[in-house]
Amino acid sequence: MPHILIVDDDEDILSLLTDFFRRHAHDVSVAENGAAMFDIIKNEAIDLVILDVMLEKEDGFALCRKLRSASRVPIIMLTAVSDFTDRVVGLEVGADDYVTKPFDQRELLARVKAVLRRAVLPAGEEIAGGSRPMLHFDDWRLDVARRELRSSNDTLVVLSSSEFDLLLAFVEHPKRVLTRDQLLDLARGPAHDAYDRSIDTLVSRLRHKLEDDPKAPSLIRTVRNGGYVFVPKVIRR
Repeated sequence: MPHILIVDDDEDILSLLTDFFRRHAHDVSVAENGAAMFDIIKNEAIDLVILDVMLEKEDGFALCRKLRSASRVPIIMLTAVSDFTDRVVGLEVGADDYVTKPFDQRELLARVKAVLRRAVLPAGEEIAGGSRPMLHFDDWRLDVARRELRSSNDTLVVLSSSEFDLLLAFVEHPKRVLTRDQLLDLARGPAHDAYDRSIDTLVSRLRHKLEDDPKAPSLIRTVRNGGYVFVPKVIRR
């Protein structure tokens, strides 16, 4: 039973979503602010966080940034503003998805299930040619089964599930120019409701974690009017 943490200072929304997700076989914890959120995450195993943007003491964007710097837990943001900029900011600070208020509960449930599917690779899952190996490129090691990225000195680099999925799409298709549409399909699935700019945002986040100089990238290069290409040689072990 997935354990979801809902962070919102609206008691009606907390009550509504708690009842809804429990009826659909999810364990639910709730928090009204950032302090309560971190207390719960520290003491309980949380599989996904639903985080409202408009919180009184500290907004959801700031909390998302703090949480992402310390944890890979998937994050879906709730926003009352349908503005494109808000969506991009949410992705930039580490959210995996976003839902605009007012929302349909069934849509939110579908988004939760999709993000959880992307976040967890079931034991024994295979791709064509056998089980996924460890993937090495440049000075990095990508452990697909554990969904972990480690540096040459074995330091763990925290990636959101969306960042991991995009990096995996690059690593499994090295030295090929991939359009934004192709990357959306590879990383998030053809049925996902996304947009081209989300890929640019995720690429920027990956560059800041992988590149020595994100402004002059050597691993993920932009191809003008084409998309992106992953430059390093990839070794499978």
